[in-house]
Amino acid sequence: MTNKYMYFVANWKMFGDLRSLNSLDKVIKFSKNYKKNKLKIVYCPPNTLIRPLSRRLKKTKIEVGAQNCHHSYDYGAHTGQVNSTMLKNVGAKYVILGHSENRQLGETDNLINLKIKSAIKSGLKIIFCIGETLKERRQKKTNQILKRQIEKGLKSINNRSKIIIAYEPVWSIGTGVIPKEADLNKTISFIKSRFIKKYPKILYGGSVNTNNVSILKKIPNIDGFLIGGASQIPKKFIDIIQKTIN
Repeated sequence: MTNKYMYFVANWKMFGDLRSLNSLDKVIKFSKNYKKNKLKIVYCPPNTLIRPLSRRLKKTKIEVGAQNCHHSYDYGAHTGQVNSTMLKNVGAKYVILGHSENRQLGETDNLINLKIKSAIKSGLKIIFCIGETLKERRQKKTNQILKRQIEKGLKSINNRSKIIIAYEPVWSIGTGVIPKEADLNKTISFIKSRFIKKYPKILYGGSVNTNNVSILKKIPNIDGFLIGGASQIPKKFIDIIQKTIN
C-alpha cells in the first residue's frame, strides 16, 4: 500500500472557526515534504470556512471540499441552503455526499442522486458515502444495502470519473470499533464488483485513528481514508498519514 496514491480526507463536521485555521500550519509544513504523486490531502470544513481555508491553502498541495450541498444546480427559494455552484465559487473542489449523519436526518438515495448530478455539473469531485447500520450488519444485509445505495445513488450517471466511494459502516463511526480485516477486504471487493468498466477510488471511514490505521492500511483495495474527529487535531492527522505511507 505504501506505493499507492492515497487520499486523506479531513471531515471537520460541525467544528472550527477562523482561529482553527492557524492550527493547519503544521499540516501545511508537512505537506511541502511529500511527493504530490503519492498522496492527496483534502480538508472539508463547515461552509463558513471554505473561502478563508481555500485562500490559506492556495499555494499548497492541499485541496478544499464541502460536507454537503443542495440538490438544485440553480439558485432558488431554499432558505439556509447552499448549492454546488456556490460551493465551487468559494473554492471547494470536492463535496461529501450521502454521509450517514445526513441520511439519518432524512436524505434518501434519490435525493443523494440529484445532489451528485448537480455537483458533477458544477465541476466538483464527489466523495460518495455508503454504509450499513449495525442492525443491517447483524441481519447480514451489508451487501444488499451497499448495492442499493450504489445503484440508486449513481442512477443515470454515466460519467463516474469524478466520483470517489467512501465506505463508512454506520456502526463504526465514533465508536472506536472497526471491521475485521477479512470482513473489510470482502466488503471493499464487493463494492468494486458493482462497477463494470472502471473501479473507483475507495476510501474507508469510521473511527480511523492513529492506533488502528496500521491495521486498515493492510487492506489492499483501500485507496485512502475519510477521517472525522482525528482530523481536527493536526498532530493526529499527520500521524495517520505517516503511518499509512511509511
